[in-house]
Amino acid sequence: MVVGCGPAAKFDYDPATDFSQYKTYKWFPTLETGVNEFDNRRMMRSVDSILQSRGFVESETADFMINFYTVEEIVPPNTVGIGIGSGGSGIAVGGSGSIPVGGNKILQTLTLDFVDPAKDELIWQGVAVRKYFTTATPEQKKEHYLKVALKLLQSYPPNK
Repeated sequence: MVVGCGPAAKFDYDPATDFSQYKTYKWFPTLETGVNEFDNRRMMRSVDSILQSRGFVESETADFMINFYTVEEIVPPNTVGIGIGSGGSGIAVGGSGSIPVGGNKILQTLTLDFVDPAKDELIWQGVAVRKYFTTATPEQKKEHYLKVALKLLQSYPPNK
């Protein structure tokens, strides 16, 4: 299991933007995403798949450009505490400890930007937050990025 719950996402855009004019896209030529090359490809393939299924076309002469970047932090596992103790006659003895439950997770904040290259302006932005285990397999990571992309792109293009 990658995580227990889906990603949380927030979106922002200029309501005056006519999103119907944006039909073609391309990725920024250099991406500094904060993740490795495998995860770059996983995210890009997920976004490509979703956009293309909605009729958008990847093109060198694109109407909008896509960038994404991440911030990640390691979240230690939850623990269950145990303790023993004894007391009486003014004397107390105690001990405690904790047992980790699960493993370390990565808390990932992923930002997806759509930019109008003609205007050099940000036209839409989505930010998703999701945890996944540091021990995730390649298939689990693929699923993670697909879920994040689906959550982010659920509001693109924005409804008027």
